[in-house]
Amino acid sequence: MALITRVSRLFRADLHAVLDRIEEPDVLLRQAVREMEEELARDEQRIKVLTHEHEQLVSRHRDIQQTLEGVEAELDVCFESGKDDLARALIRRKLEAQRFIRFLTRKHETLETTLAGLRGRVNENRTQLDSMRQKAELLAEDNTPAHPEEPWSIPDTAVLAEDVEVAFLRERQKRGLS
Repeated sequence: MALITRVSRLFRADLHAVLDRIEEPDVLLRQAVREMEEELARDEQRIKVLTHEHEQLVSRHRDIQQTLEGVEAELDVCFESGKDDLARALIRRKLEAQRFIRFLTRKHETLETTLAGLRGRVNENRTQLDSMRQKAELLAEDNTPAHPEEPWSIPDTAVLAEDVEVAFLRERQKRGLS
């Protein structure tokens, strides 16, 4: 039983080593970096959209608040003039504006919470992305040869006539032929 367990472990280890070679970790790491960059870009775009929506909410809230102040002044005029029907219509507008302000306030709070969470996630993802980029750079450095090979240059093989004569004389001397 122990022998079968050992053989199966050995087989699994060899299989994992083969899979690691096939998967090419540097390619997988680069793909993971690209995917993280895309997700980060989507989140940053979402932050821009939500920030714009936040600004619009604030502007709308300010406009309605000014409208309410105008309605208050108009109500004063209506009550002084004894125009109760007109005052009722203004009170209806005032109540609608107040409800809309409450709605905008709730939406504003929700939006701020969403933005805070998204900004936190973006910061965390940036940190992870930087870490992954550093790992990819280290892996790329490990794959480069330690001593870069110099390209082969064409050696100077031109032989001068004088060189041939000198070599000829040496060969003749070696053989004892004078």
